[in-house]
Amino acid sequence: MSTTEEVLPSKLLLTVAEAANRLGIGRTTCYALVMSGEIESVPVGRLRRIPTECLGDYVQRLRDLARTNATAA
Repeated sequence: MSTTEEVLPSKLLLTVAEAANRLGIGRTTCYALVMSGEIESVPVGRLRRIPTECLGDYVQRLRDLARTNATAA
């Protein structure tokens, strides 16, 4: 690793745009998921941030739902 490359710790809180980028969805869709409560978020002052582990929780719920639907079919 060169001296210009730094190992940055992972962010614990993401903006909605960063979370959307990680999930591969649009920012507007991510805002809708946050406002509906499907993706948990926390207030930081006047801002909204999404804890990184909440993205994994959301994806796991989607996977569980897909498995349930596949079993029922």
